[in-house]
Amino acid sequence: MKLEQAIKQFKFESKGQRLGVNLIYTSNWVQERQKTYFSQFGITHQQYNVLRILRGHYPKPYSTSDIRERMLDKMSDASRIVERLVKKELVKRKLNRKDKRLVDVTISDEGLELLLKIDQTLEEFAQEPFKNLSSQELEMLDELLDKIRN
Repeated sequence: MKLEQAIKQFKFESKGQRLGVNLIYTSNWVQERQKTYFSQFGITHQQYNVLRILRGHYPKPYSTSDIRERMLDKMSDASRIVERLVKKELVKRKLNRKDKRLVDVTISDEGLELLLKIDQTLEEFAQEPFKNLSSQELEMLDELLDKIRN
């Protein structure tokens, strides 16, 4: 569906304005799909991001400040996300021995099992929004998004 039809706005001040609105609209569309997908596993996409970060660092603990640096959504509150994951028993948390201001977080066995379960369908889910793009178009879009941020 064209952006104009989706948001019922048919006039933009410039191509740049249209592109900016399109990026925001598409980002929200992707995030809504992620919300639905991850809800079937009882987590949010931000919680998945934290679990993924911790799995990559497993078995070593990671501080909440290190997690925050690596998160995709820089506006997320890593401490609150970790707290929710602790309540779900998907991560373990303890004070850092060397620096009492830091909290060390480690993914639990339950967290690793959940990620294995998610891994079974994640690739198909991740590819679905881009099914209308060729391999070459996917590479080009990826490169252009990187170029925008530079």
